[in-house]
Order: sequence, then structure tokens, then C-alpha cells
Amino acid sequence: MRVQAFMFYGCAIFFLVTDVVYWLWSKDWTGTTALALSVGLAGLIGFYIHFTVRRLEKANEGPLYEDDPQGEIVQAAGEVGFFSPHSWWPLFVAASAACITLGFIFGWWLVVFGVAATLMSCIGLVFEYYRGHFQH
Repeated sequence: MRVQAFMFYGCAIFFLVTDVVYWLWSKDWTGTTALALSVGLAGLIGFYIHFTVRRLEKANEGPLYEDDPQGEIVQAAGEVGFFSPHSWWPLFVAASAACITLGFIFGWWLVVFGVAATLMSCIGLVFEYYRGHFQH
């Protein structure tokens, strides 16, 4: 992860140089402020990753697997989790979210219907394996 920290530091330096050049050529406060915020955000993320890596290295008593030149990909493997191979609920969640989006265009009644459908389909997605044929 140390590489990622230095990658964000590099982005911050790039945004800083771009910000200075942009200010000198355009004298535009809006774009200069946006680029300055980009410098700060990239530096903040790099700082966080840098010190998180140091803390993790102390906890693991050595370098992390991605920083080890002799590291293997299999060292990064872990529990991935369970993914439903047959669930229809994501389709209903997406359709009801699309209904909300279309409701902003065609009418608020469709937004209300879409919110209700989203809540119902999210409940169905979460509790899919607690009832019925696929109960665990």
C-alpha cells in the first residue's frame, strides 16, 4: 500500500503544478480554488494511506504482502463472502431506483411509488435467505 500513498502524493504535486499554471494563465478564482481543493484532497488521502500502512506494519511485525518484493498473489486472498447466483432482487431494486429517477421528470407521484418499491425490494433483497425455499 505504500505505492498507493506515493501515487496520491504524486497526484497532489501534479495538481499543485497544474493549479499554479492555471492561475498564471487564467486568473480565474473558481478553477484555481477547485484545483487547490484537489491538491488538498489528494494529499489528505495519501497522508491517510501512508500512516495507515505504518500502523499495519507495526501490527503485522513486518511489511505488508503488497510491499514485499517476494510476495505472492495468494497472500492477498481472503474471505470473499457469499453472493447469490440466482437472485432476482437486484433487478427489482434497479427498476424501482429507475422509477424514482423517472419520477423527477414525469411527476412526484412516480417518486412516491418508486420510494415505496425501493424500500420493498431492498427488504426483499436483505431477507431473501431468511424465508422460503432458500432459507438457511
